[in-house]
Order: sequence, then structure tokens, then C-alpha cells
Amino acid sequence: MKRNVLTVLICLIVAITCFTAGFFTNNLIDALNPKYEIVFSQNVSRENIMNFNRVKSILLNSYYKELDENTLLEGAIKGMVDAVGDPYTVYYTPDMMKSFMEQQTGSYVGIGVTVFMDDDGLATVADIFDDSPAKAAGMRNGDKIVFVNGEDVTPITDLNLIVQKIKGQPDTEVDITVYRPEINNYVELSMVRKVINLVYIHSRMINDNIGYIQLKLFDEDITQDFVKHVNQLISQGAKGLILDLRNNPGGDYSQVVRMADIIVPEGLIVYTKDRYGKQSEEKSGANEFKMPLTVLINEYSASASEILSAAIKDYNKGTLIGKTTFGKGLVQTIIPLEGDAGLKFTSAEYYTPSGVSIHGVGVVPDIEIDNDEKYRYYSIDEIPEGEDKQLLRAVEEINRLIHEQGHGN
Repeated sequence: MKRNVLTVLICLIVAITCFTAGFFTNNLIDALNPKYEIVFSQNVSRENIMNFNRVKSILLNSYYKELDENTLLEGAIKGMVDAVGDPYTVYYTPDMMKSFMEQQTGSYVGIGVTVFMDDDGLATVADIFDDSPAKAAGMRNGDKIVFVNGEDVTPITDLNLIVQKIKGQPDTEVDITVYRPEINNYVELSMVRKVINLVYIHSRMINDNIGYIQLKLFDEDITQDFVKHVNQLISQGAKGLILDLRNNPGGDYSQVVRMADIIVPEGLIVYTKDRYGKQSEEKSGANEFKMPLTVLINEYSASASEILSAAIKDYNKGTLIGKTTFGKGLVQTIIPLEGDAGLKFTSAEYYTPSGVSIHGVGVVPDIEIDNDEKYRYYSIDEIPEGEDKQLLRAVEEINRLIHEQGHGN
């Protein structure tokens, strides 16, 4: 009897030892060769999960060519992102992520335009730089870029990816087909890329007492440049300032916050709110701009331009003149993924100091005025002197404000 009990105990010890050894061996194997799985929440229907697995199986086993399972899975990831229905939410392959993360510099090799995504998701020319291949080729404001070197780019929802296709090596040719609303037809343009020295700020004096500053884009140095130009204009006798944000598609968020800090009084500049109601606020200090100010805006003023315009309007620091802005008030976040891929997604929404969301609505000017229809697709610099009705109205308003200030009103 005792011998039988001892035998059973020995067998149990051996079994436990074998189980323990197997447990640790299996875990070691799993650690060296980890297994991954796709997990769905309980909200996903059984039919969709079954169809996902069946479609994958059919394609891998019955498609007329052998397929790469990783390629199919990456396509599924892209499809999941596309299903969000947000043009600003994009999956980046490793090559796309590398291009996107390239650090911006003061010059680039391209054609010399600023672009934005219109309401139809088409890359649209906002402005064209002087002495650029685009200007020489006859590209116009409002042109919709549809083909780049024969590739249809209209399905691409991320503007940066389209821009990367336009950029290239110096002295290489790029063929671009645009849809031109002005003539309701397509135009084929061929141009040679060159190094474009980007100057995003221009200033001059008007009538000896008014300073004029045009901002084409909010780049990483724009606030510093803005201060320098303002000081130069004041030294030349400026008593008031016209800030031209027409055709400005936006740019660096931190820079527009810094610029607003210079202009508006102490208080809230802008805040963002995510899906859970979490707010992130940007505030200004006590210093503020003291000169009479007007701000020119139009339907191509977007994003950072709208943040600045809205703050100036909410604090009554200047008169907004022109047309209602584009209405792009969403915040994007970029997350690096495994294998050097990435995800850019909309994470929050911008709100003005008064608590208004500008997305899909835009900023409404205090004085609404449009230029003649024949100049609708012109760059601001191309409108003949004396025929820019919006600018003329801004000059009139600044003179009124200077006069009032001079009388202590």
C-alpha cells in the first residue's frame, strides 16, 4: 500500500515537473516567436468578422496570382482609415511617413505655389510665388490639381502626399494637369522644378501713414519677421497697419499663437477640445498692439489665418474686411507606428476665444466686400494698383481709425 502511494506521488511529481518545464518552454518559444492577433470589440457584428476572414482566405488561396498577406493587411489598414471619411486622417506607409517628416526649410525644390484642400477634397492653388516655374507656366489661383506626371491624385486625401509628388530634384520636369474653374476645362502644364526661395512676408508703405504687411503662410520664423517688418514700417511713419491674410492657407500653430499674443490683450487666444471635452488653452500676455489695425481675409484664408482673425475680431482689436474665410478648424496629431509607418488623425477642434467653432463655418468679416469677378483667380500681387477694392476699403477704414485716434475718440 505504501509502495503504491509512493509510486503515485512520484508520478504526480514527474507530471508536474513535465508540465512546469513545458509551460516555461512554451513561454520561451512564444517570447522568441511571438504570436499576434487582430482583436475586435463586441460591437463588431459576427458577419463582418466572418466576411473579413473569408475574403482574406479567398484572395490568398483562389486569386489568380499569389498575393502577399502583408500587402493585403496594409491595404485593410488604409481602408479602415479611409472609412473614417475625414480628408485630414491618413495612414502613412514608411515611405510616406519619411517624406512627411522631412524637416521644413526656407527653400525647397518645386514649382512655387501654396495649396489647400477644397471642400471637394481637391488640391487647390491658393497663391503663386513670383519668379516661379508655376507662374511662368501660367498656373492660376483656384486651379485644381488632378494629375501629376500622369498619376490621378484626386483620390489622395492628404495634401502633403500630393505636394511630395510635385517636389523633386532641381532641373527635372513635372507635368501637372489642372481643372480650371475659370474656363470650366482642363489645362495641361509642364514646368521644370527649381529651388524656390520662399518669402512668406512682404511689407510696404501706403500713403505715407499706413503700413501694409502681407502674410502668405505661417512658417517657423514668421512672428520674428512680422515684428521686424512692423518696426520698419513704424520707423517710416506708419500710424496704422493693414494685415493681409488673403489666400493664406495656414501653417505653424505655435507661430500664429505667438503672433496673436503680440496683437491681442491678455486673455484666451484659442483653445482646442477633444471628443472627451478635454480642453487645451493658449493665452496671451498683458502686452498688446496699440495701432489702428485692419485685417484682409477671403475664402482662401484658412486654419492659422482663421485663428488669428477670430482672436482679433473677438477682442475688437481690428476690423476684418473681405470675404468669409475657408472654415478649417480641426487639429491633427501624428503618431509613429511600427515599421516606420505613421498615422495622422484629427484629434480635436479649434474654438475662438468666445467659444465658437470655425470649422465648416469660417470667420465672417466685419465689412464684407469682394473684388471684381475678373480678379477672382488672380494672385493678390497681380491685381492692378487701384483696382483692389478690398485693399482700398481697408485703407479707408484705417484712415478713419487714425483720424479717430488723433481726436482722442
